[in-house]
Amino acid sequence: MTQPFSLADCDVVGFDLDHTLCCYNLPESAQLIYDSCAQYLVNEKGYAKELLSVPPASWDFCCKGLALDLEDGNFIKLARDGTVLRASHGTKMMTSEELLGIYGKKKWQHFTEDPSMVSRSAKYYFYDNYFDLPGALLCARIVDGLTGVNNNLETFDFWKDILASVHHNYKTTAFKENSGMYYPAIKCHPGKYLKICPESVKKWFRQLKNAGKILLIITNSYSNYCRLLCEYAIGKDFTDIFDIVISNALKPGFFSKQPNKRLFLTIENDEEQDALPSLEKPGWYSQGNSDQLYELLKKMTGKAQPKVVYFGDSMHSDIFPAHYYSNWETVLILEELRENEDTVPKRNESEPLEKKGKYEGQRIKPLYSFSKQWGSFFVDGILGKENMENSLTFTWSCKRIHDYSTITVPSLEAIADLPLDYKFTRFSSDDSKMAGYYPKPPLDILSSGKSLTTK
Repeated sequence: MTQPFSLADCDVVGFDLDHTLCCYNLPESAQLIYDSCAQYLVNEKGYAKELLSVPPASWDFCCKGLALDLEDGNFIKLARDGTVLRASHGTKMMTSEELLGIYGKKKWQHFTEDPSMVSRSAKYYFYDNYFDLPGALLCARIVDGLTGVNNNLETFDFWKDILASVHHNYKTTAFKENSGMYYPAIKCHPGKYLKICPESVKKWFRQLKNAGKILLIITNSYSNYCRLLCEYAIGKDFTDIFDIVISNALKPGFFSKQPNKRLFLTIENDEEQDALPSLEKPGWYSQGNSDQLYELLKKMTGKAQPKVVYFGDSMHSDIFPAHYYSNWETVLILEELRENEDTVPKRNESEPLEKKGKYEGQRIKPLYSFSKQWGSFFVDGILGKENMENSLTFTWSCKRIHDYSTITVPSLEAIADLPLDYKFTRFSSDDSKMAGYYPKPPLDILSSGKSLTTK
């Protein structure tokens, strides 16, 4: 029997920041991320102004787990064995005949059995978190526009402009300089984009502290943005809760081994300062690596092998590297599990506008909700099988959840009221893939039942 997982057994509890500790109003934040990059592309790079207007229905294209082939402009959804389940050229979905003609039943050309298969390369880009998804829609619409201008276009060269738009909005100095579109909007209207941490979660933090756990934050966000998010969502006393804060951690590289380990840097007035040969005491630092952090955790706990659990929303940056390289327990925050919630109140569209929230208008769909174009994030029909209902397979993204997550939950709030010694059923190496999801497996997996193949 696989040993259950319990927070009571952990000495250290670590958290990613964005979409883990700090949650966003996804429709508003997704629109802001999209607009930030689209405005730059139109104003600075001469892209078509049509990019600036996004019909609400277009957001159905967004689905975690897609890969963009940067050369041919195709988006693909992979099965667990690396074959292609669905694909689109830009936003135009391919037919089954087109799929078989282009991809057949072979593994995608960039797929590898290596478990450390990167999510980002010069040839492709995987979209695995909510910061990424607006970019997927933007890129797909760019491909639509370029294809419309030149039907014979076989290769695409827009990615360098996408990277330039990201740098413009999220470069190291953007927050301080109030440049770009993203940071100024968050600073001006935090309540439009950010959620307040629930009281149950704040109480849970205190429970963990009172139980002697070391609490830490490891985030890729810069210190000034990290401070804004934590003070708004958790409170100005958040540094009393978290023993160690590591900003600009440059994950997944934070978990790399020699010779790629970065040194920790001190922080002063939100500026990176001196490099440290080792980490000697708790506090706020920048960059660094998990090995030196672990040495400090040994000193703080007085244990030769303190047990660490790390919560995060990105398989690429958080879950896989923490599990694979550092052998930490990992908890994936997966809002797609919220589709299980049958009690979410439906918006009354006849309700007078003045009674709706201050920032509500015509809202886009929640990004975690089911995509009509791409189907389930967890399972899909195998290409070429006549009876698709009896030939379902796990997606590549779902397989990685089973392989590298200890458990998966929709939010911190979902477990905050549980006793610390609650015993979770962890994902195991056998063929049962129902375990590991809390509070219950996705409806798509439950309803698929015996139709699922694990091959």
